[in-house]
Amino acid sequence: MRIGTGYDVHRLVEGRPLILGGVEIAHDKGLLGHSDADVLVHAVMDALLGAAGLGDIGLHFPDTDEEFAGISSIVLLERVRDLLREEGYIVGNVDVTIVAQQPKLRPYISRMQENIAKALEIDAASVNVKATTEEHLGFTGREEGISAQAVCLLESFYEGSVPAYDSARSCAGCAGCARANA
Repeated sequence: MRIGTGYDVHRLVEGRPLILGGVEIAHDKGLLGHSDADVLVHAVMDALLGAAGLGDIGLHFPDTDEEFAGISSIVLLERVRDLLREEGYIVGNVDVTIVAQQPKLRPYISRMQENIAKALEIDAASVNVKATTEEHLGFTGREEGISAQAVCLLESFYEGSVPAYDSARSCAGCAGCARANA
């Protein structure tokens, strides 16, 4: 098992959509960034890549590459999932905290969890998203930006038990999965 942490922050600006966890949220400002600037998903990707010892999102998806301009962070998360599988890892669980003074995020959290779980091809119960404010303190409290922190657990396939990961099979159906044989 391997543990990873991730952190991301983006500035709030007018004229951009607010995307968190792959959900477009009604708000008068959105997050500024090269991609869709989804801080929640960016923190998750950094946690996953870090746990696997694969660097960070800047290494794999640099903001100087036009291929990633405006791209959905959920698409990038799917690419991270594939990188993890190539290295022999599956996601055990993900836990994320979003820090934002506004807007209130409770109505969107279940959809965020579902989007992340679908992209990672894991059970939605293995993804937890929380939201909090900073009581008007700091840049998030002044509504200048939004940040997110994530932690994850990766599990490795049993060495030599499966020649290749079959993505068409569910986790429980994979004979080589550490979880299925636990």
